[in-house]
Amino acid sequence: MQHIEWTEDLNTDIEVIDSQHHRIVEYINQLADISDSNDRDQVEKVLGELVDYTLSHFAFEESLMEDANYSFINGHKRVHQLFVKRVGDFQQRFKMGENITLELLAMLKSWLINHIRSDDNDYVKTVKANMGEINVTQGDGWLKRSVKKFFG
Repeated sequence: MQHIEWTEDLNTDIEVIDSQHHRIVEYINQLADISDSNDRDQVEKVLGELVDYTLSHFAFEESLMEDANYSFINGHKRVHQLFVKRVGDFQQRFKMGENITLELLAMLKSWLINHIRSDDNDYVKTVKANMGEINVTQGDGWLKRSVKKFFG
């Protein structure tokens, strides 16, 4: 199956978010690489890593939006929740023995690209403005606060 190719319109220009999005794309592309192998153990491993990383990304992204008082955060969180449920349904079908890889890949590719281009781009201006107002070198910089909020 064809890989997702990163294009400029997928950049949010928030380095930490773009880096996380790149990593999610790498996981999806790994899944595509093994999709024809019928190696269920490998598919399960990559799918689990993709889900874990994506959940971490969502939590981090939401913490940045909260910190910036993004007014549409509840809607954005709901989009994340629906995605998690959808992927969970795929995982359940996989555990029951169904071959879901190609269907899952099609959904992941479409969802991620559309989500970045529309939903994520909606919060960029607010989050970047918040990041610009805070001196990153200060002890309470946005990154330090966000990482502390996320990782404790």
